[in-house]
Amino acid sequence: MNIFEFAMEKEKYSEDYYRQLAGKSNNKGLETVFNMLADEEAKHYKIVSDMKENVAPDLAETTVLSDAKDIFAKMRESTQDFNFDISQTELYRKAQNIEKQSQDFYLEKANEVEKTQKEIFLKLADQEKKHYFLLESIIDFVSRPQTWLENAEWYHLDEY
Repeated sequence: MNIFEFAMEKEKYSEDYYRQLAGKSNNKGLETVFNMLADEEAKHYKIVSDMKENVAPDLAETTVLSDAKDIFAKMRESTQDFNFDISQTELYRKAQNIEKQSQDFYLEKANEVEKTQKEIFLKLADQEKKHYFLLESIIDFVSRPQTWLENAEWYHLDEY
């Protein structure tokens, strides 16, 4: 299996996992965030597929952090009471681990491909890093939603 096929499998697995998390979420905001992450992974799949076929991929900057920040702001303004099953955090940590593995994969393989592909792999690694930190924020939020949402500084989702 070559680098591109392996990367495509990783991205498809990640997309499916996020769709599962969205389906299990009892909070509409978190469901939306997980679907956004799944959509991001589908974009990554397409980028790697294009690279495999020697087609110039479209690598637009991700807005997932700013979009998630908006969703959390809306959740903060809502009157909804937040009750989460803390055992869900293990599922989110698994997703976080998947993102870290993907980031490491792209950083490692960037040295094995041609220059233009290397730049794309480095950008994908950066996007996976952003997903990792978004998941960290979700874990913090689920673990302590009231104090997390009350923090007016919103340092949770700073750009990384």
